[in-house]
Amino acid sequence: MTVDPARSAQMALVRGKDTKPEIVVRRIAHALGYRFRLHRKDLPGKPDLVFPRLRKAILVHGCFWHQHPDPACWRSRIPKSRPEFWVPKLEGNVRRDQENERALREMGWDVLVVWECETTPSRRAELRERISAFLA
Repeated sequence: MTVDPARSAQMALVRGKDTKPEIVVRRIAHALGYRFRLHRKDLPGKPDLVFPRLRKAILVHGCFWHQHPDPACWRSRIPKSRPEFWVPKLEGNVRRDQENERALREMGWDVLVVWECETTPSRRAELRERISAFLA
């Protein structure tokens, strides 16, 4: 298989942390008066936002990479090209997410998953309410 330089350049732009949806969630939590730690390496899955005193963690998932199960979310569709590559990769991501969430809960942490599509401007008020209720 040949490597497409344009595709490699595009994939190199995909960020693992400090993504736009993550920044939106950080700003909401901060505006609500909560302080948090980022990407704690000693916790399963390195949660995006960690509230140690509350023993709560927020995971911000990209709809495509983490396969948002909501059928209304168009971002989570599997690419038509090379499904033999994408299906196992994305299923592996979902499996890893489930294992990390389970491990966090077993350690006594409450976990909230926020999906990328929930951080759009039209849904931010609803997201703010979810985060506020989770952290209260």
